Amino acid sequence: MFLNFDSLKIITNIMDLNKKVQKIAFIGKIAYAAYWAYENYIDLLEEEEEEKQKRRWWVRELNLTRDETGFFAQNFEQMKERDPEHFYKIIRMSYQSFEILGALIEPHLEKTCWRKPIEPKARLFLVLMYLSQGVPKQVLAWMFRIGYSTVASIIYETCDLLWDHLMPFYLTPPSQHDWRRIASDFEVLWNLPNCVAAIDGKHVNIQCPPGAGSEYWNYKGHNSIVLLASCDANYTFTTVDIGAYGSQSDGGIFKDSSFGRKIIAGDINLPPPKLLPNFDYLCPYYMVGDSAFPLKTYLMRPYPGKVLIPEKINFNKRLSRARRVIENAFGILVAKWRILTTTLNMLPNNADKIVKATVVLHNFVKLNDTAYYSPEFVDRYDRNDQIIHGLWRSEIAPLSTSRSLGSNNSSQAAFVMRDKIKEYLFENQI
Repeated sequence: MFLNFDSLKIITNIMDLNKKVQKIAFIGKIAYAAYWAYENYIDLLEEEEEEKQKRRWWVRELNLTRDETGFFAQNFEQMKERDPEHFYKIIRMSYQSFEILGALIEPHLEKTCWRKPIEPKARLFLVLMYLSQGVPKQVLAWMFRIGYSTVASIIYETCDLLWDHLMPFYLTPPSQHDWRRIASDFEVLWNLPNCVAAIDGKHVNIQCPPGAGSEYWNYKGHNSIVLLASCDANYTFTTVDIGAYGSQSDGGIFKDSSFGRKIIAGDINLPPPKLLPNFDYLCPYYMVGDSAFPLKTYLMRPYPGKVLIPEKINFNKRLSRARRVIENAFGILVAKWRILTTTLNMLPNNADKIVKATVVLHNFVKLNDTAYYSPEFVDRYDRNDQIIHGLWRSEIAPLSTSRSLGSNNSSQAAFVMRDKIKEYLFENQI
């Protein structure tokens, strides 16, 4: 059978159409494959992102042995039973004081979760070790078999609890009866009547906060916050104000502190003025500070100058004897709570928590542990009234002192009061 021309043309068109269909089908398969490849690629990216956001593990494998090989599990009971001296050195308090502290704090450290929580006693021991030894948080994480972020969380939370639950008992504002008792101690121990406190300000070094600029930059060339504190005649802190910028100086720190504002407003409940012993002068109760403080009727400072008359030299010497107690209080504080010798690598609000915890722990241990410091640990005077430096000075470098803590716009009454005390002290020399 022979095909005519028209038939051949139709067959040719059909073959061309079939080729086009096959070509379109091939292109469709490629497009379909490309589409699914793209979808799979997007899914893979999403899975990778989810994996990044997921924790690699809930607990590191090494930390799973915390209850068997962690520092607390291996050493706490042994030190308590066999080596109480080592126990004391590690956390700066005896086991008996640790138990008293635990009774106040541990109920608030209880945690409930589906995993076994870190026991309150271990949390408290970790924090005391951090504060007393200045051990870096990462080292504590390795020692106690705990995650770094967990260690940081435990430290800040416990420091808050220490302040909240110890401050009402160990750092309460003195009453008039307390002020009179403190004044009596200053007169007996340091030969200065009507004195109720020694006051000073110290810098605590911190890491520069993000975006802080030079706000915390102090005259010593470090970033710092200021610890302003007063103490009684026995090195117990009576008032504290923490957190002023290290860059603050003239007229700033004392006047702007909560304690300074209360003194200026007359809200610290000082007793009414009292006659000096065997001297016809009704003298207000007052605090003593160094030349960085302003001269006020409630705050005595030394006479300025190097060439002074004997009466003024004697006044400055007696004032220095009484003021030295706050320097020793800071010395004990830093020697026992070594975290203050380091640069606090944390935000200022967390640094405030650390400092507040050390101050209130200082008072707590001092009042509960007679072994907290020995008489040789602090400065004292020999029979010739010469200073014998305390052992704390050989252990640590003292914190930097603030240069000026208030503007010296003194009233005439303050000058008269200082002169009257000067006369009394010269007539009643040691």
